[in-house]
Amino acid sequence: MRTLIPLMLGALTAAAAGQAWGQNAVASYPTKPIRLVVPYPPGGTTDIVARGIGTKLAERFGQQVVIDNRGGASTIIGADAVAKSLPDGYTLLLTTATTMSINPQVNPKLPYAVTDFAPITSAVNVPFMIATHPSLPANSMTELIALANAKPGTIKYSTPGPASSNHLAGALLESMAGIKLVHIPYKGSGPATIAALGGEVDIVITGIATVTPHWKVGKLKILAIGADKRHPSWPEIAATGEAGLQGYYAGTWFGVVTRAGTARPIIDKLNRESVAALAAGELNERLTAIGFDVFTGTPEDFARFMQTDMTRAARVIKAANIKAAE
Repeated sequence: MRTLIPLMLGALTAAAAGQAWGQNAVASYPTKPIRLVVPYPPGGTTDIVARGIGTKLAERFGQQVVIDNRGGASTIIGADAVAKSLPDGYTLLLTTATTMSINPQVNPKLPYAVTDFAPITSAVNVPFMIATHPSLPANSMTELIALANAKPGTIKYSTPGPASSNHLAGALLESMAGIKLVHIPYKGSGPATIAALGGEVDIVITGIATVTPHWKVGKLKILAIGADKRHPSWPEIAATGEAGLQGYYAGTWFGVVTRAGTARPIIDKLNRESVAALAAGELNERLTAIGFDVFTGTPEDFARFMQTDMTRAARVIKAANIKAAE
């Protein structure tokens, strides 16, 4: 696996001198609408993040930010559109762990490379919850692990699809807990959650925003958040670390990138304004309220974060022999 940090930071350094199309374009940026590509269909959690950032950027730039939903092929369609765009800062991608950390490792025919993109900033972390159908006779992670050991290969868990962050979270849970579960992939978090609600599967591993409405009315049980410690927003929900799974992580993340080769002054401007948008009280509070942890930084911070996440994902993918959907 190639190391991303030198490649991505090298692209940022090379971009610092500006592009042949003129320093005036850099200084006056933006002079026209910006397109923010979301590699998922409309209506999902990514839309909440994208539209929140887009609205704030439009206010700060005085230019329209158009949300362009290009779902399909496990984010590949949307990502490839940005990878083939002009390096002028007018096409952005709301990228995810699937796009950057997983797809390059499970799809040998991927039409884009991570080095086709220039990092702008990380945006949010989305912690996953491990939730069950009420009929499953387990009310904690310790009880779930004991049940899985007693009935190996019988407990089914749903995810939004093969090689998703959720799938990796399930595979890592099996490995660290020493249990055998049955992975049932669906086409999206919605169908995966519906399967758990209907009892087609025993467990769903997904974000808090997806399961909270059902948890509050007793249609799902949340056993734990995939983390070492409890989340300050949901202190009543146990952490997997409390069941002895120290170091277990279940979640995904979103960030903003643009086409590699974009002038560094434009990248810096996008970074400043994106970070400011995410720090704005109203948007920050809204994202936090629905289960997202806002975290931002410099383009270099984001490049290092993606490298760490790719390395972590690589270990799980190799150990569990995870493949992309055919």
